[in-house]
Formats: sequence, C-alpha cells, structure tokens
Amino acid sequence: MHNPVALTEPTQDGVNRRALIGQFGKTAAAVMAVGAAATAGVALTSLPAEAQGITDIDILNFALNLEYIEAQYYIRAFLGRGLDATDINDPNGVGNAGFVLGGSAVPFKTASIAAYAQKITIDEVNHVRFLRRVLGKAAVAQPNIDLLNSFNALALAAKLVPDANTQFNPFADEVSFLLGAFIFEDVGVTAYAGAARLLQNKDYLDAAASILAIEAYHAGTVRTVLGGLGQQAAANAISAVRASAGNGKEQPLSSANLSVNTSPADSDSLAYRRTAAEVLNIVYVGRSTGGGFLPNQANGTIR
Repeated sequence: MHNPVALTEPTQDGVNRRALIGQFGKTAAAVMAVGAAATAGVALTSLPAEAQGITDIDILNFALNLEYIEAQYYIRAFLGRGLDATDINDPNGVGNAGFVLGGSAVPFKTASIAAYAQKITIDEVNHVRFLRRVLGKAAVAQPNIDLLNSFNALALAAKLVPDANTQFNPFADEVSFLLGAFIFEDVGVTAYAGAARLLQNKDYLDAAASILAIEAYHAGTVRTVLGGLGQQAAANAISAVRASAGNGKEQPLSSANLSVNTSPADSDSLAYRRTAAEVLNIVYVGRSTGGGFLPNQANGTIR
C-alpha cells in the first residue's frame, strides 16, 4: 500500500505536490487474487440476473466509472493534472478514453486540508488502478467527464449561486474544493453499499467492502472539516439536491439534533444503499440519458 507523503517540500502555496507525483509512479503492493473470468452476477432490480444480463464484471465497471470521476477531480485539485494515459485507457480493453472538462490545482492554504486532499487523491487513483487490474481486458475506458458545467448545474440547483450566469468553481479555494468533494463522497459510499450485496464472487465482494470503508473515511473527513469551517448551510443545500435526485436516501450535514453529522445513516445506523439508477440520477444531475458529470453516460452495461 502507499504511505501518505510527508509535506516536507512546500511549493509556493505551501503544499508538497512533487513528492506525490513520485508516489503515483508506483503501483500498490500485493492485492487479492481474483478470477479472470466474469462470474454470474445478480440483478440490480428484483429480476434474476440472467433476465437482465448483468454480471459481476458489469457491476465493477459501474464502480470504475465512479472512480474515474473521483480520481480526476482529486488529482486535478491536488496536482493540477489528470490521470496517466494508462490509467484511463487500454488499447486492448473496452472502448477509448474520453475527455475531461475543467479542473485545476487548488491554492491550498491550510496544511491539514492539503494533507487530506493528498491522501484522498492517492486513494482514488489507487482505486482506479486496482479495479482496472482486477477487470483486466474487461475494464471499460474512462467516459467523457465534465467537471465544469456539472458543478455549475448542481450549484444552481442548490442555490449556492444566484443565477445561471454565475459559475461555481470547486477548484477556486479550499472551501469550494471541500464542497465539491462533499458531492462525491457520500455518493460513493452509498453506491458501494448498494452494489456489495449484488456481487456473487466473494473476492469481488471483499474488494468492494474494502473500497467502501476507505470511501467512508473520506466522507467522514470531508463532513467533519466542512462542519468545522461552518459550512453547514451550503452542505445542507447540496444534501437537499442529492436527496431529491437519489430517492431521499440522504442526511444533511447538520440538523436540529446534530451540529455536525459525520456519518449519515438510516434509523439502524446503517449506510444508505443506493441503486445504480439512483446513483446515476445524481451523477447525471437528474437527466435520464447522460449529463452532469458524465455528459455522454457511463461506459459499460450499467448506464
């Protein structure tokens, strides 16, 4: 596994990005052995898997689409560049990599926030590499990703900006970056929670559970930091939009009982489990045939 990179060589804005570049040149240590062939999956609805043609490989590729979005967001925010070509495309794999619109290095001023961004970046890039390694030639290439208009649409829906002529740039400063991260992290947790029980291959299930745990750490960190910065109102507005798009499976950052809700959960304190359709409705920003963060839909069977 990668170790976090110490912030020992500050750049002009106080953040060591050069050390992290070296980290991305290495691969993760040994990972569990998984079967190369696709195993029979289970349905994303109540219908039998064979009636839909959905397999474990399809479910992992759906997760890979989400990881592409997160990894591209964080690596651009921290390093000011995108994923390596080998991380988004395989000439012998499925499809050709699409474009990424938007994104730039965030001018971090707070060492702790920069450190959080650094670690989350490492994790999300590793998730892409891990899933691609597990899927092998079955891995879908990165879809087209929009990190510009998507945020503007969500910010407008959440009333974080006054009108459609005002842009919301999540890369402009630390707080904007954290609000952008807040959009992703809870979606990732609920997506993995929803997909885990659909997997038949126990090695795949184990991997999905492990990724879910890391995503939950990210989500809790982002919520905690936003609460400490007094961003409850903005985060709650984003939660309301997600709740509308994601079938109500949501809790805000703050409520009458909690000033900072670090772990949104149902009445049994279990993570919400979103279906693929609910996740895509959020990612597509309410559009049914692609839009939002994936303007031309996800790649793969589940789209």
